[in-house]
Amino acid sequence: MIKILLADDQALLRSTFRMLIDSCDDMTVVAEAADGEAAAGLARQHRPDLVLMDIRMPVLDGLAATRRICSTPELAGTRVLILTTFETDEYVARALEAGASGFLGKDVTSEGLLAGIRTVVGGEALLSPAATRTLIDRFLSGPGSHDELPGGSLATLTDREREITALAAHGLSNQEIAERLVVSPLTVRTHIHRAMMKVGARDRAQLVVAAYQQGLVRVR
Repeated sequence: MIKILLADDQALLRSTFRMLIDSCDDMTVVAEAADGEAAAGLARQHRPDLVLMDIRMPVLDGLAATRRICSTPELAGTRVLILTTFETDEYVARALEAGASGFLGKDVTSEGLLAGIRTVVGGEALLSPAATRTLIDRFLSGPGSHDELPGGSLATLTDREREITALAAHGLSNQEIAERLVVSPLTVRTHIHRAMMKVGARDRAQLVVAAYQQGLVRVR
């Protein structure tokens, strides 16, 4: 069962999301927060698999709450999925740097929301092409952008892990990589996970950054 924490200052929106999520057999809402401070506290209390986080909230905004949650060791297994009405470069970069695993627009369909939750909990990043490019540009153009990411080098990866990491960096999903390489999605997921462990990446988004940062793939 996927445990979800809802963080949004709009009670009506939280209620709508709760009804949708609780209608599924494989997920449930364990808590709701109307501000970022409460979200961070409830995350520590309930240790959800995923926090559905609004950016603009009182007391503590969603970006700061995301950073607090993702920097808490005991919440290493918790993923943050950002809800936003617009995907500006600054918000995308800051949220991903804070540790968010992806974005969904507040106008997302019911099917899109549920699929997005399962995608992120399954270990994949939920990033549009625009968000991915923003992420890459931000890291590559920033101070020390050519330094290696903390934790490890891509040189430690096997040939297969490097191949799959490169495909992930080009935006392919596990299913798409599996079809291209004629292997199972589970095999792809295993290689991605091993690559993340070796590089020291928290999630797929950080692994993608490492692939560009260390020259495994190039910005087109």
